[in-house]
Amino acid sequence: MPSLPRLIAATRGPRPWLAALALASVGLAGCGAATAPSGGSTAQRTPQTQGASAATAAQTTTAATPGQALLALQSAYVAVVHKVGPSVVQISTSQDLGSGIVFNRQGDIVTNNHVVNGARRVTVTLANGHQYPGTVVSTFPPDDLAVIHITAPGLQPAQFANSAALQVGDIVMAIGNPLGLQSSVSTGIISATGRTVSEPNGVTLPDVLQTSAAINPGNSGGALVDLAGQVVGIPTLAALDPQLGGGQAPGIGFAIPSNVVSDIAGQIVRYGRVIHSNRAYLGIEVEDVIRANGSPGGALVVRVVQGGPAWRAGLRARDIILGIGQQTTGSVAALTEALAALRPGQQVALQVEKPDGSKVTVTVRLGQFPGHA
Repeated sequence: MPSLPRLIAATRGPRPWLAALALASVGLAGCGAATAPSGGSTAQRTPQTQGASAATAAQTTTAATPGQALLALQSAYVAVVHKVGPSVVQISTSQDLGSGIVFNRQGDIVTNNHVVNGARRVTVTLANGHQYPGTVVSTFPPDDLAVIHITAPGLQPAQFANSAALQVGDIVMAIGNPLGLQSSVSTGIISATGRTVSEPNGVTLPDVLQTSAAINPGNSGGALVDLAGQVVGIPTLAALDPQLGGGQAPGIGFAIPSNVVSDIAGQIVRYGRVIHSNRAYLGIEVEDVIRANGSPGGALVVRVVQGGPAWRAGLRARDIILGIGQQTTGSVAALTEALAALRPGQQVALQVEKPDGSKVTVTVRLGQFPGHA
């Protein structure tokens, strides 16, 4: 899949150092307000609930007049807001403001990792205005997801659809708290699926949804829902356009698919952390190399995790990775983007330049990015 154009965005937070965190060459703004196959009974990236597509939900009879069809669509919008609104919460920390989704009746709430931004305790405001203290159960930065727990009565969990069934053109609605405006709603369509995009802090998000629904600061962690009132994704990023002085590009937002959300959040709820990340892992820290003529020169290995996949394959500090498989990787972004398309257990060839200038090919069996406590 071709990369999206490079855009420039401000960054916040630490740069992840494990090369499993891939980034496409797209600068994106987080929309928070300041901004291996599983085994046994482990949760898979499968939906909690199979949802009808938005297109199917919005169908009207062929005999309906245009006015009747519009009224039916309007009624569908209203029904979705009434159904999903109580499941969307506002999340506040000392530094940030964002959104979250009630995951279960036991008080677990899923949101973006960048919304909690390292905080251990947060304040959660329900749609009815009641506030509760929340505790961060665990986070998984590679997928920019976190789970918060609160103790509150009468919670209404959202239903999660099968995001793999989405089609470009499906109608969706974004429900969240943009700019602190609680329970705001915007509408649009699924503009594309399977995007690989980057967050400003260096995290790669593969297979994300692109939507034309307005995504603004504070929408992060909220709900992108279909006309059946089921969550198809979590709004996370909005593209920045350098031609607009770095302002948000209208109608280009991105959301983490609901299947990924269900998988990762489900593992955190069950185990307290992610057991199976399903993300390829080399176990290295890398930096960009700039040649004497100013051209990009690959990814310089500055640290290798002892015992990790790269270590076992013989990579060491000061090696420069020039390519992976048949793909040339002239930068850290290119390397991590390529890794995002791979899976744990795959065997790949790395083109490597050694400190003495010699070039060798190293075969690596990719590991699985470790979960975070």
